[in-house]
This record gives sequence, structure tokens and C-alpha cells, in this order.
Amino acid sequence: MRSAGLQKFRQTVEVLGGDAVAYARRAGLPVEALDTDELLVESSALAAVLEIAAADLDCPDLGLRVGEAQDFRMLGPLSVAMQHSPSVAEALECTSRYLFVHARDLSVALVDDPEGARGVVGLQYSLGEGVRPLRQATDMTVLFVHRALMFLVNGGYGLKSVDLPHQPVAPRSRYEEAFGARVRFGRAHALLRVPTALLSRPLEGIDDTVRELALAFLSQRPSPPGPVAASKVRAVIDQSLGTGPTELVDVARVLAVHPRTLQRQLAAEGESFASLLDSVRRARARMYLTETDMPLAQVSNLVGLAEQSVLTRCARRWWGRTPTALRREARGVR
Repeated sequence: MRSAGLQKFRQTVEVLGGDAVAYARRAGLPVEALDTDELLVESSALAAVLEIAAADLDCPDLGLRVGEAQDFRMLGPLSVAMQHSPSVAEALECTSRYLFVHARDLSVALVDDPEGARGVVGLQYSLGEGVRPLRQATDMTVLFVHRALMFLVNGGYGLKSVDLPHQPVAPRSRYEEAFGARVRFGRAHALLRVPTALLSRPLEGIDDTVRELALAFLSQRPSPPGPVAASKVRAVIDQSLGTGPTELVDVARVLAVHPRTLQRQLAAEGESFASLLDSVRRARARMYLTETDMPLAQVSNLVGLAEQSVLTRCARRWWGRTPTALRREARGVR
């Protein structure tokens, strides 16, 4: 994704007395990404730098703080096209079509209200199939979406409630202060529950010529190669890890393709089966180590590793510390 997603991170961290450059290096994030909007960075590194900074600064609402400071205009030409759309619905449609310019795998889509309430619709945020976004990045992005809607309509829009897929990392009151609405945790998806009538609400001060120029620019941006095979493989691994076989031949069988064909498809997307398996395993292990108290032997089994010593070697490679040290650090933060 574009490094614009980290807008205001450095300033927020430095006000709190933190070292943004050190955090970026620990997360594997190019230091240049702290001061430019146009650098392409891994979304996992962007999410990691927020978690690292939040833990080091003992600031559980860091994602909310950064989201509150960010400017809607960081989306560049996309923000221009949205701002000059005739209605909220058309602004959201424009977002759905061209969000890849900002982040390849990020999506914002309208869905049925999970509560089935009349006159309510869900605006759902997700970061690619099978990807579990980290908590600080989720807090930051969902709050940015909420504030973008407020910018478009020049104020409140009747937000009913907010759903977040994780448990609160800051006091519940802090979330509700930031969103100005009830926030529910541990839900299936990250979304805003908004009035259906909001979609037909006209935007003020629009300029059709400006919008057409912005859309013309966006339409000339090449669509990134869709990681179709990688997304499917990641989803199968995510479902099978710890409960079934996760070898290449097994995943290929589920996807009804020959293993060699699957390897070629992944290579064409710049991926490999081994790297995808390692990525899913790393994310799952981190979740078990930082959010549960299950024994390390059980964690090893649930992420498909033969024994605890293998988990220790992997942890040193992934995070530069042992599983026990990572767990101790997470407990200290909590």
C-alpha cells in the first residue's frame, strides 16, 4: 500500500516521546515511508510499526490517535473524485473501484446490516482474503473511514454503531469517544453500521469537471496484478492449519489444480507456497502467543510445527525473540 497510510504516525509518536525511525526499522519498514505519501510498502510492515510503537509507548489507543490526526486528502486524486461525487453512494462506488491505487488488497464495501435492522446498512472494511489485520491498524483505518464520511457530509451522518473484530486494547470509553457511537468488539468483521438514507444524501459544492479530471487520472493507473492464486492458497492454509494437511499437494487438491500449475501461478504473482505457509503460520502463532495462555507445545501443534523447539527457532527468525519473550512482552503491554 502507499505509505500515505502512515500519515501523522511520526508526529503522533514524537509527541508521545517515541522514536519513529527506530520503530520503522524494527518493523522492517523503509524509514523514508515516514515522510512521504507515495512509497509502496508492505501492509504487514505498516501494521507492525503501529503495534511496536503502541507497545513501547504504553499507548493502547495509538491507532485511534493516528486515525484522528489523518487528513482525508491523503487519498490524493481518489479523495478529489469522492468529494465531487453527486451523492454518498457514488462516492463509495468510486472508492470501491479505485481504492487499489492506495492499497492493493484493501476494500470497503456495502453489506447487509449484520443485525438485520430496517433502514441500516453495513460499510465493511477488509484487508484481503484470509488476512487477519492487527488491532492498531484496524482501529486507525476504521476510524479514518468514519472521519472520511464526516468530511464528505460536513458533519455527523447518523452512525448507529461500530463493529471491530478484536477485543478492545484501550478503554471502551476511548473508542466511543473517538467514533461518537457505540462500539462492539469481537465481531465477525470490521464495519460501520450507517443509515441507508445516507447513501442518497447529496454532497455539497461539487464540481463535475474536477471530478471527471480526477476519474480520468485514476482510470489511467494500471490495476495491480491480482494475487488470485495467492489469496486462494492463503485462505485454504488458514482454514487447514492445525486441523488438516497443509502441504502443497493437499492445497492444490482442494483448489482442483495440479501442484506444478499452482506453483507456476504463484510464481507469476511473485509468491511461493513456502512463503505463504510461513506467513499464515507466523500470524497465527503471534495471535496464540499474545492473546492466549495456551502451552507452547499446543501452540506448536496448532500452527503445524512438529515440536516446541521448531516453534522457538521460527520465533527467533520471525521476531528476533523466543516465544516466551514475545508472550511476556505482550502481557506487559496489557
